[in-house]
Amino acid sequence: MKKNSKTNKNIKSPARLTRKEALRLLKDSDLLALGMRADNFRKMLHPGGTVSFIIDRNINYTNVCINKCRFCAFYRDEKDPEAYVISRRSLFSKIRKTVSLGGTQILIQGGLNPGLNIDYYTELLRSIKERFRIHVHGFSPPEITYIAGKAGFSVRKTLQILREAGLDSIPGGGAEILSDRVRKRVSPEKIGAAQWLKVMEEAHRLGMKTTATMMFGSVEGPEDIIGHLDAIRRLQDKTGGFTAFIPWTFQPGNTELAAEGLKRIPPAGKAGPDLHAATGVEYLRVLALSRLYLDNVPNIQASWVTQGLKMAQVALRFGANDFGSTMIEENVVAAAGVRYRVSIDDIIGAIRGCGFRPVQRDMYYNIIKRY
Repeated sequence: MKKNSKTNKNIKSPARLTRKEALRLLKDSDLLALGMRADNFRKMLHPGGTVSFIIDRNINYTNVCINKCRFCAFYRDEKDPEAYVISRRSLFSKIRKTVSLGGTQILIQGGLNPGLNIDYYTELLRSIKERFRIHVHGFSPPEITYIAGKAGFSVRKTLQILREAGLDSIPGGGAEILSDRVRKRVSPEKIGAAQWLKVMEEAHRLGMKTTATMMFGSVEGPEDIIGHLDAIRRLQDKTGGFTAFIPWTFQPGNTELAAEGLKRIPPAGKAGPDLHAATGVEYLRVLALSRLYLDNVPNIQASWVTQGLKMAQVALRFGANDFGSTMIEENVVAAAGVRYRVSIDDIIGAIRGCGFRPVQRDMYYNIIKRY
């Protein structure tokens, strides 16, 4: 194994895992041994014994989407009676409530709505910034690409326009698995892996920070998971722009993908296993491996939104150092029938219950408040 020479200067990394070694760990390692190894690395990166979280709200400005991803239960067609574009009144009310609860950020994203152009997005951002002092974490790479295409602009120019209007950082949505063979099965109309990475690289080059995500547990194989992690690590080596990585599991409820009874993509010459929701053991295994493989990404986030509070607590001993968002509002995962809800006090209590000190942070992982 070669030494990692490009990690964040504040991170003391052990020998860098190769893809081959990572695949072996994902497939064959003892779960508890893998978790302990990831936990030890977490301690090296975050020796203070704190676990962070952010108070924010996930606002979906529209559910109309032309991509019609087969794993998504949230999108609607333009003429669907449930289709919507959020009103300014509703938007401002949601932000006002977020601020009143101590929130410092909104996560704003939605579908690829053909009825909206770049002026809609710039006016939306300006209207928010005129009224509120709040960080806008918004518009995933598929949205950025679609906005740019409709406007006839490059991704870089589009990002510059949106940033000038008030966009502060970009979420890692739309990554799913960064493998085009998987994407062709689960989201054939969505941008490819290379384009997702291009948007993130352009944002980083402009000085914008972003997060990275991975949705696993659909039809991908272990090799695809390793390929995804490797793509994130290679881009982070180049730019250093990712603040955190969030692995989360496919939620099959109410989705076309689950209804079709598809199987996972098998290794060559073998039959693929049936499609099923990822188990807690699978989640912890991928989370721990993510911590070890992404030695240059400073933070790994637990996903209580898909796993529940108890499993998120366990994740803090499998490499995670961040409890994510309070998620005052969440709609996309809820559309698949998964509705975990926790309060700020629940999160603080869960972190303390694991022997850590809870701290509130911002998008850049600056500590705002200690509890």
